[in-house]
Amino acid sequence: MSEENIPSTRGAVDLSALAHHSPQATGTTDSAAASWTTSLDEASFEQFVGLSQSVPAIVSLGSPRVQVSADLDAVLRRLVDAKNGKFVLGVVDAETYPQIAQAFQAQQIPMVVALVKGQPVPLFQGPAAEEQIVQLLGQLEQLAVQQGLGGTVPPLSGTAGNTEPELPPLHQKAVDAIDAGDYAAAEAAYLEALNEKPNDHDAQVGVYQVRLLSRTQNLDLNTSRELAAQNPQEIAAQLDVADLDLIGGHVEDAFARLVSLISKLADDDRERVRRRLIELYAVVGNNDPRVAASRQKLARVLF
Repeated sequence: MSEENIPSTRGAVDLSALAHHSPQATGTTDSAAASWTTSLDEASFEQFVGLSQSVPAIVSLGSPRVQVSADLDAVLRRLVDAKNGKFVLGVVDAETYPQIAQAFQAQQIPMVVALVKGQPVPLFQGPAAEEQIVQLLGQLEQLAVQQGLGGTVPPLSGTAGNTEPELPPLHQKAVDAIDAGDYAAAEAAYLEALNEKPNDHDAQVGVYQVRLLSRTQNLDLNTSRELAAQNPQEIAAQLDVADLDLIGGHVEDAFARLVSLISKLADDDRERVRRRLIELYAVVGNNDPRVAASRQKLARVLF
């Protein structure tokens, strides 16, 4: 996911030329099963772009005649449908509808782009491992929340028979607060859940995620980077860029920045940065290989 699109969703690609019809989406899966995946043509594009005002709308530009594209679309369809409406997926035959591919300035297929409030957020080009796609969807979900798109939409075809498990009341309260952009209330709900159940891992991670969203909601990426570059010893500036890097998908960069900073600090300052790094580890997921690699580097710095 390109850093220039995070956290801002301003983009240079003009999609208005395609958005001038009143289409009907065409489902691509069995009508008996709920699906948030649809085939797109030029007539159905406007409606699909409109969905990006509610949830991230992912566009896969490829060709069913290219095996890499077909395999990728199958993985994307499964992962998107498993989210039960947090995303929608539009599959485009770029050879049949080249105008759509041109609107995204596609240089090769397959190419996958997300739309957030109508603006493009590039994800990747070429084949991608399922693990990479899962990580990108997680980052896209965080961006959606930051942009106020934390809800779901009804299936594009079929009937929603498999809904997500009901959240504990305090967790649902936190999610509702996040959807409303009230990060303080969300943190309070997660902290209350932790008070009731100190080993509630999901609530603890929720606290860290909400704090990350709250810290970055008013930050400008370019300003923050410039400030950090001009003040390499300024802890707050380095922490801000690490937060923005994480949300932007530059996970290794975020970790490396903080490990390097820790190596130059002592006492309370070192502990302050170490605690922030531990929080970011939890947000990414302690089983993530990037976390494991960074922990090894951190250990060498600390010991």
